[in-house]
Amino acid sequence: MTAAPAARPLDPRPHLRLIVVDDHPIVRAGMRSLFPLDGPVEVVGEAATGEEALTLARHVRPDVVLCDLRLGDGIDGVETTRRLRALDPAPAVVILTTFDRDVEILRAVEAGAAGYLLKDARSEEITSAIRRAAAGEIVLSPELTARMVQVMRAPRVRLTDREIEVLGLLETGASNREIAKTLFVTEATVKTHLVHLFDKLGVDSRSRAVAVAREGGLL
Repeated sequence: MTAAPAARPLDPRPHLRLIVVDDHPIVRAGMRSLFPLDGPVEVVGEAATGEEALTLARHVRPDVVLCDLRLGDGIDGVETTRRLRALDPAPAVVILTTFDRDVEILRAVEAGAAGYLLKDARSEEITSAIRRAAAGEIVLSPELTARMVQVMRAPRVRLTDREIEVLGLLETGASNREIAKTLFVTEATVKTHLVHLFDKLGVDSRSRAVAVAREGGLL
């Protein structure tokens, strides 16, 4: 009697479907090269914008999306994360970026990101973060976790996305007219934003608004 063939051992490494989202083709190519075709993570698509990422995710249903924060024109990585997490099924999202400001990290986590890594992370760190995020874990370094705890314990100043844009332009020294031109709004609208900003930050000048925003990790 012929013996039955031995059962193949189960591969302990789960096969995960990944989308890479970055507006730089070189970065996307670099990320794709980290994952060989026969490895536990398969890159099933890439996108240059948040809008492309959402369309692609609905079609290929990835387990994880590796996403930059800044995606050129259109929605940013935070809004992309929020919309991805609203899908059914919702992929886990890991932010991979060059920005490590507390406000950026907190906005991403609040939007539903499962992880936050900087682009100088080692390849094994990125791979580990993807697998852990797919397993439902929150992936932050001990340093970032400590920083987030400090930020969340501190009194929060909540600014709108438009107010943050105005703050960023204030930091460059732009005048009300220049801010209005950049944001395609009227100078009266800019003045209204400044009134709200000054009130929220407890300041009475443009220079103090920028200084307080820097101290609070808003810039």
